Amino acid sequence: MSEQDTILDALAPVADGIAATLGSFCEVVVHDFRRPEKSVVAIAGSVTDRRVGGSMSEIGMGLLARGDDAEDQLNYVTRTASGKLVKSSTMLLRDSGGSVFGALCVNLDVTALGRLKTLVGELADVGAATETPTTTFGDDVDAVVDAIVDEHQLRLNKPWAALSREERLDLFRGLHARGVFAMRRAVPRVAARIGISRASAYNYLAEIREQGAS
Repeated sequence: MSEQDTILDALAPVADGIAATLGSFCEVVVHDFRRPEKSVVAIAGSVTDRRVGGSMSEIGMGLLARGDDAEDQLNYVTRTASGKLVKSSTMLLRDSGGSVFGALCVNLDVTALGRLKTLVGELADVGAATETPTTTFGDDVDAVVDAIVDEHQLRLNKPWAALSREERLDLFRGLHARGVFAMRRAVPRVAARIGISRASAYNYLAEIREQGAS
């Protein structure tokens, strides 16, 4: 067994212990970045409704894209597609050589606290609460990829067919920076989502990678 596998195996009971200590509003997930489409290798608790064998979220893809330069993401808040407000910390796992190969994530369902904060804010007349970004948590990596692509369309506010060539390149740059193309089926999935051929998608990806290397 490799050093990385040993660390991942050792963290499974740690995840159980943390979740048991913090209670039913807590979920602890162990991710193996070496298999991003099925990165969840251990999970305790049920905040995001994932199972072992599930995929990483957009946040995990972004960390994967940064490789060994990635840093821990601590104390951030997101919202699931079902409306849960989740406060999370993602701690990267590194081997003795410093290589990032996984993460330990702690997710707390703070939905009730979020509603209380909003109520108190309204009563105190401190203005509207800051909008919390929605994150896709799921067992199916295709759903995560679709959500990231659709987020770009919402920002552009125009149909895919109306995008210029440079706008499509910008789309592929953004997806690449967020680690989407580390997923094995991502290129054909993105192509189908935006209505272009696989060949065109691979050409766009090759071009932005070439630009990044130059």
